[in-house]
Amino acid sequence: MNRVSVIQNFIIIACQKKYFTACNVVDKHISHTLISSLRYPLIGLLLFMVSCTGGSKSGLNETPTRGNIKISADESFQPLIDTEVFTFTHLYNNAKIKPGYKPEYDVINDFMNDSVKVICTSKKLTDYQIQYLRDTQIIARTSTYAYDALAIVTNKENKDSLLKYNTIKEIFLGKISNWKEVNPKSKLGDIRVIFDNTKSGNIRYFKELFEIKDSLSGNFFAVNSNPEVIDFVSRNPDALGIVSVNWISDKDDSLSMSFIKKINVVAVSQQYINDGSYYRPQQGFIFTKEYPFVRDIYLISRETFAGLGSGFINWACGEQGQRIVRTSGLVPATMPIRLVQIKKQ
Repeated sequence: MNRVSVIQNFIIIACQKKYFTACNVVDKHISHTLISSLRYPLIGLLLFMVSCTGGSKSGLNETPTRGNIKISADESFQPLIDTEVFTFTHLYNNAKIKPGYKPEYDVINDFMNDSVKVICTSKKLTDYQIQYLRDTQIIARTSTYAYDALAIVTNKENKDSLLKYNTIKEIFLGKISNWKEVNPKSKLGDIRVIFDNTKSGNIRYFKELFEIKDSLSGNFFAVNSNPEVIDFVSRNPDALGIVSVNWISDKDDSLSMSFIKKINVVAVSQQYINDGSYYRPQQGFIFTKEYPFVRDIYLISRETFAGLGSGFINWACGEQGQRIVRTSGLVPATMPIRLVQIKKQ
């Protein structure tokens, strides 16, 4: 029997004794008054003790390495987060983490509605969202976790594997809509730009980058996911797709390698440098940002105590979690990487 149970029994026995003594000494009216005066303080004390016991038990059930939580992540980062969660939960057997993958807009909504305590996204919370949470006594903690890139992919039959930064910009602005405007020798017709979802962070990134305030041109089409973008592009020679490089960057992952075999990954020039250099979204060029379409990945927590969500974030941003980022082909945010330059002889 724990200390709280002993104290509870002591109070009950003491009160029972006082009740019977009161009944034997005073009349019914005085006895009723005395018992009534004792009843409510006693009930309040017992409820307080029970609530403290329940809170203590709940707190003990979740620690940085133990508990059962859900997290919400941008679908663009599913391969990486799946690996992180799998490794963490196998290292800590009492930790149960269930990731849900959604478009960026829905991920942020989950967080603001308190459906999840932790999210993974390429978008920081706005000042308004941060203030809204503070008004409800919640402090959102944001950790930069990794660096990702958005890849431009084309069909295997498309011979245009090098694109200038300004060419891609003009495609998004609707100024270029035909492959012959990219390359007069092209045998392809109109360009169909394919992206993952109307609520995704992928398309938001380019709209903000190119300062697109209005709707996209009529040759932009949304599917449902990054894998669907790859599948569509692989079947349509005129298509130009936008995918998170996380889906095609892991050389040790069979799914990632099966995707990369189906499409071309376009090399892009830098924005202000016209020296004939083009860069693909490879790890080294993401790190140096010579590839122009690089973005941060954030892990954001709204936990009010050091729970499992905080433990997972600290681990993912630590040495073991960052090694997984590096192995996946992305760039770790908190671990230095070594660049090796190979000179051809």
